[in-house]
Amino acid sequence: MGRISRGWKLTKLSLRVIRKDKEILLLPVLSAAFTLLVLASFVLGIFFSVGFEQVFEGASAVTGLALLFAFYFISYFISIFFNAAIVGCATIRLNGGDPKVKDGLRIAMDNVGRILVWAILAATVGMIIKAIQQRVGFIGRLVMGALGVAWTLVTYFVVPVLIYEKLGPWGAVKRSASMFKGTWGETIVGSLGLGIIFFLAGLAGLPIVILGAVLGGFVGAIIGLLVAIVYWMILAVVKTAAEGVLVAALYRYAITGQVSEGLEGVRFANPWSH
Repeated sequence: MGRISRGWKLTKLSLRVIRKDKEILLLPVLSAAFTLLVLASFVLGIFFSVGFEQVFEGASAVTGLALLFAFYFISYFISIFFNAAIVGCATIRLNGGDPKVKDGLRIAMDNVGRILVWAILAATVGMIIKAIQQRVGFIGRLVMGALGVAWTLVTYFVVPVLIYEKLGPWGAVKRSASMFKGTWGETIVGSLGLGIIFFLAGLAGLPIVILGAVLGGFVGAIIGLLVAIVYWMILAVVKTAAEGVLVAALYRYAITGQVSEGLEGVRFANPWSH
């Protein structure tokens, strides 16, 4: 079995896990809700305290930078925390168990210290890359964009490494890079596979808007657009959950070399015992 075939099997496995354990979808919903709550808190806090114009001017520039980093950090922390919960639930299922949302949250809480430190590092790197992109020309932006993609790939397995191998942030990055090197084909094919599936599924929302416009004119188009937006939001939730499951499946493959073709009645060896 080649890398492409294994990557595609892992993609299908991820979608089967989501279909089997639909409660996992609650985790990306919670992540989005908390992120929006934090965003609203920052926006309202700035508006009612110093005003947007003053935050990034003169002596307030340091305050503005600190606020921006704080938002980056909290957003990263929320995303990583709930991603760890998804990975935890997926791992339980891949080991033959029946995961609940509380199981994933417990796994994330058990590793909250490492998640916190990793969120600080990830937010710092993200801010540095974004800041440099805003200050360089077109070629520089392309270079920094490539570095951002490289960082994403190198850190692909950081979350499961953090929660199951108990490494620090830099140790987790090195371990993740090593695992990606050994599974680059499966990882890229799996990620692209999910991306293509959800892109094509997203296109199905366009006929809703067109149909609304044809049947109801401007008002119908607005209604169709609202329905399509809800559909796209649901797809985004499923995609986020599937991506987390794929990370868990690829991590299991990187350690055991096994690709599961089914879930019912199958129990895999515990990869963390190695």
